Amino acid sequence: MAATETAGRWRCGRLGREARASLAAFLLGASVAALPLALGSPSALLAAPGLRGRLALALHVAVVNAALLLLYPRPLYKIAIRAGFLGFAFGCGLLLGAGRSAWRHFGWYICSLSLFHYSEYLVTAINNPRSLSLDSFLLNHSFEYNLAALSSWVEFTLEKLLLPEMKQITWLSTVGLLMVIFGDCLRKAAMLTAGSNFNHIVQNEKSDTHTLVTSGVYGWFRHPSYVGWFYWSIGTQVLLCNPICMVGYTLASWRFFRERVEEEEITLIHFFGEEYLEYKRKVPSGLPFIKGVKVEL
Repeated sequence: MAATETAGRWRCGRLGREARASLAAFLLGASVAALPLALGSPSALLAAPGLRGRLALALHVAVVNAALLLLYPRPLYKIAIRAGFLGFAFGCGLLLGAGRSAWRHFGWYICSLSLFHYSEYLVTAINNPRSLSLDSFLLNHSFEYNLAALSSWVEFTLEKLLLPEMKQITWLSTVGLLMVIFGDCLRKAAMLTAGSNFNHIVQNEKSDTHTLVTSGVYGWFRHPSYVGWFYWSIGTQVLLCNPICMVGYTLASWRFFRERVEEEEITLIHFFGEEYLEYKRKVPSGLPFIKGVKVEL
């Protein structure tokens, strides 16, 4: 892989055992969304759970964990428990998002966040199983990433308590949700287009299979997966109506991707030479005010 995203071929084979285990676990965890049907109280399970609701949630978690322990040996269990947790979060998000509580938009956010992280693993499992690891979930991406997520949760909670009407701007949250969907779809399209050469870790050595891809979404932007992640990241804060984190995420993401793009393009020029330089002249990076590394002739 020449870089994290700008090279590759689409190679989608059948699902390996890791992908199958993760998908089964994710769906099993997401089945929490069906609990209200059994309890007969769909709107109150998470918004205002009584004793019966709390017991149902605890029992669901225990049953899912026991099932995963019985179904999978330890290496696959480590995958399954993470996918099951993300599925559980997704199901809880569906329950919150489908209700009419003040936490409705936070439910949309939970769905978006959990699906983003799970799909990172699943698409990697399909495209490039050789590079697949527990890190492919991106759950431990970095300290800064986790701190940013925590900050957004704190801001949402404090503003909801102090200015509850601020978190009920449905049209703004809808705009944020559309940004999230667009960003995630663009990123996954880039991963699928890059195929087996996509890697979450920047590669500094060129292999025989590396190919410069300029078709599909790479014909729109030089760095479509970064463009997708950039707008997905900002969209999550628009969705939550978090003005402070909206600004913070925009500035931090822009700075991160500016540095990342420049770092990658140095490697890409080294790998592909004039071929990449010609591509760079014709196709924009896709990120606002980021032109990439400057080349002096």
